Amino acid sequence: MLNSATDNRLATAAMSDREFSRFAEFIYDQCGIKMPPAKKTMLEARLQKRLRALGLRGFQDYADFIFSREGAGLELVHLIDVVTTNKTDFFREPAHFDYLVGKALPDLAESRGAGFRKGLSLWSAGCSSGEEPYTLAMVLAEFAEQNQGFSYSILATDICTTVLDKAKLAIYEEERVEPVSLPLKRKYLLRGKDGQKGLVRVIPELRGRIRFRRLNFMDDDFGLREPMDIIFCRNVIIYFDKRTQERLLNKFCRHLIPGGYLFMGHSETLSGLDVPLVQVASTIYRKPP
Repeated sequence: MLNSATDNRLATAAMSDREFSRFAEFIYDQCGIKMPPAKKTMLEARLQKRLRALGLRGFQDYADFIFSREGAGLELVHLIDVVTTNKTDFFREPAHFDYLVGKALPDLAESRGAGFRKGLSLWSAGCSSGEEPYTLAMVLAEFAEQNQGFSYSILATDICTTVLDKAKLAIYEEERVEPVSLPLKRKYLLRGKDGQKGLVRVIPELRGRIRFRRLNFMDDDFGLREPMDIIFCRNVIIYFDKRTQERLLNKFCRHLIPGGYLFMGHSETLSGLDVPLVQVASTIYRKPP
């Protein structure tokens, strides 16, 4: 077993190049994230907390643990939580939501009956702490008010358990919801009581529209049974190499209906990738009908 967790001393030895290479290869194999040598200092600093939590004195001890049968099962989730980046905001890249309401939803309703003859299925892939799926829930709820009979559900996934736990709670500091317009705040956010001043929570009606679950993009089978009308996967594939990007996007396409939409981040491109998608707007793609 591990050394006593009461030993909170920082690791005194720096991470060696060999240790970093082993960690980087393991992280790439497990979740597809590239860790170039420039990331060594960041990884070393972030793993210090795990060494303290486990009562380990150095990175060699941590390597021995995580590469053991016991450690791989217990520690992998924590390692992934450490190395993943979870930057997100409400209404991030607002042009996407304008296109969603003005073009994508009407087109899917007309061509596929999406949202009307059958409920619209939307996937927030890489949902982080929930700001994106809750933004989408607000936008879709507003669309439903103007379009009688429209219904929807949202699947929100992430590899990081820490942010998923936060997303499920749907509690945010008031400064985090500043991008949300005042009318939407009044309709969809609840202020915290005296003991929770400065906090807001998404209303139950929207929380009930979203299913959160952990999902690793490197898994062969995502375990999704229903086809998706729309996938939001924004500012995620930038952490993968081209080969992994192409493989992942083709897996997305297998879960996307003909005529379905993929929304990507502003710094992401499909240039040079062999995927069955056609660009219809800036960082917005459609699977041919």
